[in-house]
Amino acid sequence: MESQKNNIQNSSKFEDEDFRLIQAFNDGDENAFNKLVAMHKDKVRNLVYLTLGDTEFVDDISQDVFISIFHKLNDFRFESKFTTWLYRITVNKCRDYLRKKRVRSIFVPIKDTDKEPSISGHSENMDIPRIVRRGIEKLPDKLKVPLILRDIDGLSYKEIADNLDCEVGTVKSRIFRARESLKFILEPYQKELEL
Repeated sequence: MESQKNNIQNSSKFEDEDFRLIQAFNDGDENAFNKLVAMHKDKVRNLVYLTLGDTEFVDDISQDVFISIFHKLNDFRFESKFTTWLYRITVNKCRDYLRKKRVRSIFVPIKDTDKEPSISGHSENMDIPRIVRRGIEKLPDKLKVPLILRDIDGLSYKEIADNLDCEVGTVKSRIFRARESLKFILEPYQKELEL
């Protein structure tokens, strides 16, 4: 109970700090924006990486997110948490990237090097986090994003619903389906994952 109270106080403290920095930026203090970026850049990078599974474009897309925030910060209405707004923009940038990637893939021949490497039965050589990330990458976007926001970023069901503009029940259903699908995908590695 006490730790939950501390989490709420810490969350409120960050929210107040976000709002203070946004207000300072809107009043002309550009350094306030740099502080806002410093506070949230790792969250954005993690969400981009886990959503796309592509390290090559994480920094580019993260930068696009903050450029977008820079231009839209005057429109922030202080009606929701800044992080909710930030996550929504990040998810939309990831969707844009995936949409463009799908279109490009129509015109680019498939390479043999894109095949997944076979993994031997030697558990000491296995990179468990990489296996899990690859499993998450295989999930469809509508399941992957809510799972990442809940299980990795720790957002509440309500915050995820706000981010994805859907009902809380839909979020819970998608997260349940994502976890079940992930169990199935990771089944061949069950023995290694239990270690």
